[in-house]
Amino acid sequence: MVNQLKEQFGYYFLNGQFEDIYGKTAESFQNLVSFEQFRALSLDYNSDVSNYKYIVSNTFQGLEQYIWVDDTYTKAVVIAFDDNNIIQGMYFKLYETYPGSDQIWTKNTYSMPISDEWYVFWGGTNEFINYHYPYEQQRYAYDLVKMSNNETYRNSKLQNESYYAFGAEVVAPADGVVVEVLDGINDNIHGEMDEKNLAGNYCIIAHEDNEYSMIAHFKKASICVKTGDKVKAGQLLGLCGNSGNSSEAHIHFQVMDHQDFLQAKSLRIQFHSGAEPIQGDIVKPSSASWDKTDTLDKIENSATAGELMLLLPRVIGQFFK
Repeated sequence: MVNQLKEQFGYYFLNGQFEDIYGKTAESFQNLVSFEQFRALSLDYNSDVSNYKYIVSNTFQGLEQYIWVDDTYTKAVVIAFDDNNIIQGMYFKLYETYPGSDQIWTKNTYSMPISDEWYVFWGGTNEFINYHYPYEQQRYAYDLVKMSNNETYRNSKLQNESYYAFGAEVVAPADGVVVEVLDGINDNIHGEMDEKNLAGNYCIIAHEDNEYSMIAHFKKASICVKTGDKVKAGQLLGLCGNSGNSSEAHIHFQVMDHQDFLQAKSLRIQFHSGAEPIQGDIVKPSSASWDKTDTLDKIENSATAGELMLLLPRVIGQFFK
C-alpha cells in the first residue's frame, strides 16, 4: 500500500481515497488537521481537477518528497514521507509559472562561484525546488551549501564554524569588473537573521551585455576585491559566511539585468556545460558536469525539511531569507 500510495498518490487523492491517505499520516499531522478537515479541504481543492501527474521526487534527511501537478499545471500537491513511510505533511498550493521570463537566458556563460564541490539547496524553475522563483528580482538564483553525510554541519549546529560552507572560498563566476562591495556586516549567531541587511556582505560584478552577477552572505571582512577591480573567472572574491537574512552559512548566487539587486530582474543562467543544475545536484568547479542526488532543502527559510511541508499554503515574502 505504501509504495502504491507513493507512486499513485494523484489517483488516490483525486478519487477520494482520503481514509487511506490520512491513515498513513503522522500523529503530529493528525493532531494539527482532523480527518474531516482534511477531507473537506481535499474535495474543495480537487473540484476542478481532472488528473494529477507526478513530476519530481527527492529525499533529504529521511524525508521523501513527491510533487504532483494537475494537467493544466495550475495546482500542485507536495507529499512527504519519512524513512518509516509515514506521511509527515502535505502542501497544497497553486503551481505558478513564469514562461515569459523562463525563456530569457543570460547572453554570457557562467560557472558556479565555487572552488570545490558544493550542493544545490535551492535552484530550478518552480517554487517547490527553488524558494526564490516567485520573486522577479531573484527568480533564477541559487543557494549553495557544502554537505557531508547529508548534513551541512559537523558536531553542533550552534556555531558558524561548525558548518562546512563557513569560510569556504567564493570565486568569480566569469570575467568582469567589480562594481559594488559591501563588507563589515556581522555573521549571524544561530537562531538569528539580519533582516535589515538582506544580502549581508556581498559583491556585484559587471559583465558584458549589461549583465551583473551577485554573490551574497560573505563572511565578515573576508572580501578581498574592491570596487573597480577587474576579475577573472575563478579568481578568489572572499569566503562564505552567514551574514544578512540567512539562517546558516551558504552562498546566494544570481545574475541580473541591473546593478541594483532590489530593482533588477533575475536572469536564467547559461552555464558553460549547457546543462542547468537544480535542487539536489552536486556542482563542481569545472561546471562541466554535476551529479544528481535525491534531496530536499531548507537553507534560506530557517525551517527544517519537515517544517517545509505544510497542509495549507503559506506566503514566503522575505528576500534572501
